[in-house]
Amino acid sequence: MKIAFQMDPIGSVDINADTSFRLAEEAQARGHELFYYGPDKLAYQEGVITARGHDMTVQRVADTPAILGPEREVDLADFDVVWLRQDPPFDMHYITTTHLLDRLKGQTLVVNDPFWVRNFPEKLLVLDFPELTPPTAIARDLDTIRAFKAKHGDIILKPLYGNGGAGVFRLDQNDRNLSSLYELFTGFSREPLIVQKFLPAVSKGDKRVILIDGEPVGAINRVPAAGETRSNMHVGGRPEKIGLSDRDLEICAAIGPTLRDNGQVFVGIDVIGDWLTEINVTSPTGIQELERFNGENIAAKVWEAIEAKL
Repeated sequence: MKIAFQMDPIGSVDINADTSFRLAEEAQARGHELFYYGPDKLAYQEGVITARGHDMTVQRVADTPAILGPEREVDLADFDVVWLRQDPPFDMHYITTTHLLDRLKGQTLVVNDPFWVRNFPEKLLVLDFPELTPPTAIARDLDTIRAFKAKHGDIILKPLYGNGGAGVFRLDQNDRNLSSLYELFTGFSREPLIVQKFLPAVSKGDKRVILIDGEPVGAINRVPAAGETRSNMHVGGRPEKIGLSDRDLEICAAIGPTLRDNGQVFVGIDVIGDWLTEINVTSPTGIQELERFNGENIAAKVWEAIEAKL
């Protein structure tokens, strides 16, 4: 197959952690042809969805993870699969790429389905499953956020469309910084904020569960660094081996059909204790850590699901 990856700069990836690199590596091992381009190189031109990028060969060499051919322009309708793999922020630039890729429907399989990536933001899709999530509010109005804090005391405040743990704050019962943080966030963004009741179980880890076509294939536990609330590996979280609990399987059974029916082939959900906090569909991570812990080829399972669709 001909596979195109729309992603952030390939030259700077961590070959031992990056999920996009691992997916490309497995595709190459299966005999598929690889093409790489950045989201800035995606275009609509008189009815054709094009990208300017490079034929690509990946390799496990730390300072040269990919060998790129000369830049050339391609018609993405000529490809079997396009991977939508650039990282958030989930801003209008990101959203526009989903609109353009959506025009390939019926010609090229885009993973994950861009229509539903656009309509399933990580922190909003969980609202469809209130019985699985901690108490949550989404608001731009300070009085609403204050009332939520007054009710629940210890809360987490974060940008609605943030990622990687950036801008995540814990405000406990004695904290006096809510107004200042509100002014900071609303001073540079028109987006609402999301607040959730703080879950003390995060000290034992924030579990990343990987689902392929709606079915769980394993999990890793991300444990916060000492003195840190956030468990994201971008900010020092430590990955640990962990199994799937009955509650994890219950959560996956509840959300799996929605993911599968809406073309979300590769998804990572976040579970703290017994509660679902995020459903990551834009550019989920965790494959390489899961493969090392479980000794399974998870990337092969992803490609088997995609090849079956074609």
